Amino acid sequence: MRIRAVTEEKMSAKDYNAKDIQILEGLDAVRIRPGMYIGSTGARGLHHILWEIVDNGMDEVANGYGDTIRVTVHADGSVSVEDNGRGIPVDIHPTMKVSGVEVVFTQLHAGGKFGNDNYAHSGGLHGVGASVTNALSRWLNVEVYKNGTTYRMNFESREENGKVKGGAVVNHLTDTGEKTDKHGTLVTFMPDDRIFETVRFNTETISRRLKELAFLNKGVHIYLIDERVTFGEGFLRKEYYYEGGLIDFVRDLNETKAPAFPDPVYLSGAVNNIEAEIAFQYTDAYTENIFSYVNNIPTTEGGTHETGFKVGLTKVMNDWARKLNLLKEKDANLIGDDYREGLTAVLSVKMQNIQFEGQTKTKLGNTEAKSALEAIITSELNAFFEKNQSIAEIAVKKGLLAAKVREAARKEKELTRAKNSIDNFHTVGKLKSCTGKKPELNELFIVEGDSAGGTCSQARNRSFQAILPLRGKPLNAEKKRLDQVLANEEIRTLISALGAGLGEDFDLANLKYHKVVILSDADQDGLHIRAILLTFFFRYMRELINEGHVYIGLPPLYKVEKRGQAEYAYDDAALEELKKKMGRGVEIQRYKGLGEMNADQLWNTTMDPKKRKLVRVTIEDAALADKLVSVLMGDAIEPRRNYIVEHADFNKEDSFIDNIG
Repeated sequence: MRIRAVTEEKMSAKDYNAKDIQILEGLDAVRIRPGMYIGSTGARGLHHILWEIVDNGMDEVANGYGDTIRVTVHADGSVSVEDNGRGIPVDIHPTMKVSGVEVVFTQLHAGGKFGNDNYAHSGGLHGVGASVTNALSRWLNVEVYKNGTTYRMNFESREENGKVKGGAVVNHLTDTGEKTDKHGTLVTFMPDDRIFETVRFNTETISRRLKELAFLNKGVHIYLIDERVTFGEGFLRKEYYYEGGLIDFVRDLNETKAPAFPDPVYLSGAVNNIEAEIAFQYTDAYTENIFSYVNNIPTTEGGTHETGFKVGLTKVMNDWARKLNLLKEKDANLIGDDYREGLTAVLSVKMQNIQFEGQTKTKLGNTEAKSALEAIITSELNAFFEKNQSIAEIAVKKGLLAAKVREAARKEKELTRAKNSIDNFHTVGKLKSCTGKKPELNELFIVEGDSAGGTCSQARNRSFQAILPLRGKPLNAEKKRLDQVLANEEIRTLISALGAGLGEDFDLANLKYHKVVILSDADQDGLHIRAILLTFFFRYMRELINEGHVYIGLPPLYKVEKRGQAEYAYDDAALEELKKKMGRGVEIQRYKGLGEMNADQLWNTTMDPKKRKLVRVTIEDAALADKLVSVLMGDAIEPRRNYIVEHADFNKEDSFIDNIG
């Protein structure tokens, strides 16, 4: 963000009076500040307006009023969502004096979810979803199937007096007279290309979310049809239906891992109108993976429900460790981390009046959820272990082994501290630190080898850019225990440079650089190092990614020069465009690595904040990310081969990253 000084002359040039205050009516506020409602106007925001409509349909089926959701992406780029619920109310609202359909799609804070009479639980509690989708669409059509007939209403965002009026009514709700035995709602809309940077929906992104919803709502049929993609004699069509629900979800997550026992444990219960479903299974992995949801909303940052689950699990496991005489009277209890090593768990909570910390709806804040989940896991898991003591023994023994590894890792940390290596590792000759004292402004570039490190050190701005050259390939953290990871010199150097610790000791407040940039060569070795580093961050410093501190630097692949004028291309498509633009007689140099560039070139193309291209690494779908890390970085060959074959088109848009200028 660039901050510009304003002179006193400019400030006084225009008076600021009450008449300058704009009052935005109806849906105007949504179009003026769309980011406030959907996060961004990029691909993520585009899909957000689809999720708002899908969530409305899911609230119907999740509360027992239907069993089918159908999403269709049409050839013209519009999308339809149909459910077989009760249908949006079509009668006249007592105070607004228009139909319920019109209220839902034109009023920001209107909906049937503010009270608890219509929905036992719902994800869309803010009452803004449908109206926001309408406001940000070129046009939106609604059909309601109710009372044996079809009702229809149309909206559009049209220009009036040189200004676009979002989601304006084209015609009020009418009974078409078309008889039907269906019930439910069909919403079709075209995203507004005057608002969004892209209006092309990503099939893979939609597919992932619908599959997730099907896991979370067992017995619900969810269909995806994409009329833009031909498949055989018809269109691409996918169906998601999981009778096992969360059990099937855990099996899917552990597809590439070796489970400690054949079938996931399934528990369910309710306390004070808070319902919870839990499925978990231990594997041969070395990290925990807990995926939680509240009313179908992913809580990627956890919250009180996760805390309650963890507290209850630790208590039950320690009690059973003593019942089975695996912990003696004089032995101390194990900590929660021990019992969660190798754990894959899915936690789904349904409750009323949900409260999230922050606007992102990713961390549950309801205090009552903690005690409810602790009570449910304590009661239900104890009952399960009474009937399945062999599984209790497997789980406890795995925790005991994890405790031994933790103790070995602790000793490794103490040893490395004694050698001045983990918290204050001797990085002279390795880390080229910067002079800046403000971590929020500082950047750390991680590069491979001394050659790249030397060029980057010459190119950088020493006031805020530090360089860390890796002199060997870091350890693949997916395949090793924590004590083995800590034994790797390159990993220790990286931990020391970042300054935030590791695992249970990780503290983001101590992070020395708020931009951590992986800058590797665009060859096989460089891409492998990038994957290893991302795997390490994902497994042991996930908060670093969640909080937006990890980036990938994109150096150019080509220099195109003609008559002393040079331009750079970052991929083959850009190269072809430059060749057309510059005409004949160009000289083309392909960079095999950063070491082939001089300092000026590296600064101008890759390190200068005004010109460079960085990619922020994000985890939009934690469950999918975990599975992909296991597939691509684990030991199992067949799943990796299958994935590569299935996703062999490397020109596809990557939905896991956000481009930032």
